[in-house]
Amino acid sequence: MDFGTAHVADALVRLGLPKRHAPYGTRAVQDNQMLLVGRAAPVRHYGSVDVFLEAIAHAEKGVVLVADNGGRMDESCIGDLIAAEAQFAGVAGIVIHGAHRDTAQLREIGLPIWSLGSHPFGPTELRSRPAVWERTAQLGAAIITHGDCIAADEDGVLVFAQEHKDEVLAEAHRLAETEAMQRRSLADGKPLRQQFHFNAFLERRSHDPRASFRQHLAQVERAIET
Repeated sequence: MDFGTAHVADALVRLGLPKRHAPYGTRAVQDNQMLLVGRAAPVRHYGSVDVFLEAIAHAEKGVVLVADNGGRMDESCIGDLIAAEAQFAGVAGIVIHGAHRDTAQLREIGLPIWSLGSHPFGPTELRSRPAVWERTAQLGAAIITHGDCIAADEDGVLVFAQEHKDEVLAEAHRLAETEAMQRRSLADGKPLRQQFHFNAFLERRSHDPRASFRQHLAQVERAIET
């Protein structure tokens, strides 16, 4: 796609949709990770990889596995073997609310993966298996269900309802095109202040201190703010 999560985030705001995202610090394991968009497949970890194998067995091709380990950083829950199995089954990517391990091998496998960081130890204790282990997962404050869509790249991970996917991506594409046009104009010698009619805004604000630059940008159909 010719846009990223920054454009998707702006689209969510423009459309008045909830701002749901993975916790700050969730990062792509792969370098130069391009935007990945797919339906969420939530699964809760409880100290054993069988939940991941079962979730992968049930998953449709192209889904993004959301592995919830409660944000724990004292153990990893996904390594190279589970990533390779997920890739073999057609899973498009994995988002981990917790840590991964086998970083070098994961990069070699190439499956898009996001996590809060790495830890060499895997689970050392078995916890009670959650009753809703494959119905919901949590990414920070965001509750993920099978009705959600994941959008993720180097900037982070966003979540929105699958039913809004087409309109969100269409708006993100439109915003990206507008920004690309503005960059081309800037490269051609037309500064943003001129493109945004900034002097006109300053003149308006001198007469009306309540004048909003955001409203001004909307009036001139520019997209640097949402």
